[in-house]
Amino acid sequence: MSSAESSTDTGGLRRYRERVFGERRRLRAAFADAAGHQRRVLEDLLEFNAGTQYGLKHGFGRVRTLEDYRRAVPVQSYGDLAPWIERAAAGETNVLTADRPALFFTSSGSTGAHKKIPVTPRFMQTTFFPFYFAAWAPLIEHFPDVLENPDAVLNLKHDPLAAPPTTASGRPHVGASQVDFGAKFGEPLSAEPGTGARWGTLPVPVEAGEHLEKMYLRLRLAVESDVRCVIGINPAMVAAVPYQLNLWWSRIVKEVRDGTLNGQPHTTPNPRRAAELERYAERHGTVRPAHIWPHMRALFCWTTGVASLYLPRLREEYGAGVTLLPAPVAASEGPVGVALDRHPSAGSLVVTASLYEFADADGDLGPDTPTLLQHELEPDRDYHVIFSHVGGLYRYAVGDVVRVVDRAEGVPRLEYTGRSTRSDHAGERLRDAQVIRALRSALGATGLEVTNAACRVAPPGRRAAAYEFAVAPRIPWSEDEALRFTALLDEAIGQESPGYRTARADNRLGALSLLRLDPAAFLHDWQESVGGGIRPTQVKDRLFRQDAGQWERLTGTQAGTATGTDERMEGCKA
Repeated sequence: MSSAESSTDTGGLRRYRERVFGERRRLRAAFADAAGHQRRVLEDLLEFNAGTQYGLKHGFGRVRTLEDYRRAVPVQSYGDLAPWIERAAAGETNVLTADRPALFFTSSGSTGAHKKIPVTPRFMQTTFFPFYFAAWAPLIEHFPDVLENPDAVLNLKHDPLAAPPTTASGRPHVGASQVDFGAKFGEPLSAEPGTGARWGTLPVPVEAGEHLEKMYLRLRLAVESDVRCVIGINPAMVAAVPYQLNLWWSRIVKEVRDGTLNGQPHTTPNPRRAAELERYAERHGTVRPAHIWPHMRALFCWTTGVASLYLPRLREEYGAGVTLLPAPVAASEGPVGVALDRHPSAGSLVVTASLYEFADADGDLGPDTPTLLQHELEPDRDYHVIFSHVGGLYRYAVGDVVRVVDRAEGVPRLEYTGRSTRSDHAGERLRDAQVIRALRSALGATGLEVTNAACRVAPPGRRAAAYEFAVAPRIPWSEDEALRFTALLDEAIGQESPGYRTARADNRLGALSLLRLDPAAFLHDWQESVGGGIRPTQVKDRLFRQDAGQWERLTGTQAGTATGTDERMEGCKA
């Protein structure tokens, strides 16, 4: 809900529910003619943007079929479109879109450079808002009490800015979580749950880049409320909450007792609540969200990728009966899939939002890469995502890989498996999804658990270069357990990747090694990244960490446990 439509207002709540369920209903109805809707999306973007400079150069006015479109426009990356986008960001009109971008979403990208994603009014109305509202349907349907009080939702990603950064033309260049869609696009119902909470707009001034202080202040205020849902989208933010509560506990309790916020008088002192909080810590020896918020109902975030390794146990930190609801399969550039029910990981293809094409994830993408349409996808296969929409992204390879879980109501249900970037030192061509599946296999076979994991290709020494894994065991592993896990992981990666298996057999890659870290090592590393000025939404789990400085920070800030040859656990050759 927004400030204009308070969630305590019965009429506003009714209208919000009608909008959410109405968009889900319309999307489900569209599944009956998925191919027709895909065709109409293409026709609309061609007609609307035919007179733009991009449309004229690529002959949009002459395109009649999908095959015409494929011949006219190559598969392309952000780098290919960047010169066009920069012209639009500088204020030039009619470049990629007939309507002028109202703002530009920021996205960190795989290189860390901030992209500028054009956001036009037509894109918001036809591509963004329908999927955006439908995404909240499972939460609102099954946990209606989360909307009954504005303070019932702790929205970790909501980060409004009083003075947002801008492009050269003065257009805001911000994250989606920093935009007031009601004010910018005339959608008074569009604010996410939790944005109307007391901490939605912080009552004390904080510098825009002081992200840890913002997170502290929100937690300080939230411990005095009956929070029932946490929205993070990025699961690393949800994982950080238990860590931060313990890190800041003494400060939080003192401020609750004194009625202060950031050391300044704020509200009535609350010694009774402070005493309750102190008893939780004394009784359990630690602080868990489940102790502070005993009525917690749901967590809303991505549930796949690296997070699939730690979310089952993390959920228990919030309460044994808490439900994990998957956030949409989407990027700043646009949506792909949205969960319309309580499926734990997958979302239905949003056939009304963009024209979607797919390519085998094991292949390289190029301008002429053959693509598949949604009805040609096979279950249990991984695909690159390529989409085109009216907002000016044409045959755009977003850089994400999805896996087809099944088909429901006539369309594929997709889950995010990782980025399309590969680790390829010796022809192994490893993707995130392959390594994560191998990790799950080795963990499942040994009964072991981790709070996170990462890997790199260690530089060659006396032996061939080899993969080095850093894992954070939830509880300590014995030497025998670690040795067995390492051998099973090496074997499982070979099963996932023929290239890895061959490189191992040819001695182009040595046996992988294992470094065991403190359980909180990844959380400490995440906290340091955010403390360095990176927005929390953009500090995501990263499996491949080849940067030497990042690896040293991760493995050097906590005392790792390493045994075996050369101070590492080495697996048997596959």
